[in-house]
Amino acid sequence: MADEQKPDQANAAEGAKSGEESTPPPDALGKTNDEVDADAGDAPNPTSSANLTAKSDDKPAKKLSPLKKFLKRFNLYLLLFGLVLVLGAAVAVVAYLNSKKQPEVPSLTSTTLDADTLKQLANSDATVGDSGQTLTVQGNAIFSGQVLVRGNLNVAGTIQLGGEFSVPDLTVSDTANLANAQINTLQVAQASTFQGEVTLQNDLNVAGTSSFNGTVTVAHLVVAKLSMSGNGQLEIPNHINFTGASPGRVISAGVLGAGGTGSVNGSDTTGTVNLNTGDNPVAGCFVKITFNIPYENTPNVIISPIDEGAAQTTYYATRTTSSFSICTLTTPPSNKVFAFSYIVTGL
Repeated sequence: MADEQKPDQANAAEGAKSGEESTPPPDALGKTNDEVDADAGDAPNPTSSANLTAKSDDKPAKKLSPLKKFLKRFNLYLLLFGLVLVLGAAVAVVAYLNSKKQPEVPSLTSTTLDADTLKQLANSDATVGDSGQTLTVQGNAIFSGQVLVRGNLNVAGTIQLGGEFSVPDLTVSDTANLANAQINTLQVAQASTFQGEVTLQNDLNVAGTSSFNGTVTVAHLVVAKLSMSGNGQLEIPNHINFTGASPGRVISAGVLGAGGTGSVNGSDTTGTVNLNTGDNPVAGCFVKITFNIPYENTPNVIISPIDEGAAQTTYYATRTTSSFSICTLTTPPSNKVFAFSYIVTGL
């Protein structure tokens, strides 16, 4: 029969089949893309009835939820960035809408105190109202203790104080009338006007110029320089005294003669030269007077003889900016006591 085969041929056929089954399938990594697609086309359809029947005993495959399928299509960081943008836009919109709203004006409510409430306040510590309310007192109010105002104090009428008024800083924008004020330190930035008498019990120091349109009466006036302007006049009803340090002097004993002496009493401005001649005086300068403070220009020196002996001399003066001398052209009388007075003025 045709179906019967010889044992040798049957063994050869079975060996060929076993050799084909023992050969491993080629590696998928060594295939090209075309070969992979061809193998995929030749692969059995998993949805076919044969495959479904073969896998009926296996567990069913896990299906993905629609949310996970949707999330797999997007990047997680991109979603976070979009969320941040949405939140920022929402904050900007809320801020813009709030800025358009008109601020609410606080309403002040008035509270009227009756007699019972006032009695309660007089006998205990009580808080009336809050910061949004106004306390109105129609009648007079008497505070026996201290009153503390933590905010500003506005007074529409007159303030009368029966005692002292002590403040660390006082600013008056308009006129201030003070009947009696005691101030430790007063600093006035602008002009000041005193309509009444001004009495200063201590020193007055003026750094600038002082102008007096009326009479100035002082008991003692000390000035470094007194200048008369325009047609000014200096009227002195009583004595004029010129004080100052005594000037330097040099007495010439040779001119006064043997036993002669001399002295000077006065200052740079005025004084007296007392002379006492001895035996055999000669012509020359009796005395040389040196100023304590030299003049800027050569001063005027006025000499006046005193007593008979001074009149018998032909006297004269020599002068410089630092000194002057009293001299005689003729021989003075011997053994005589006389004097010369002098007065020096600057040019």
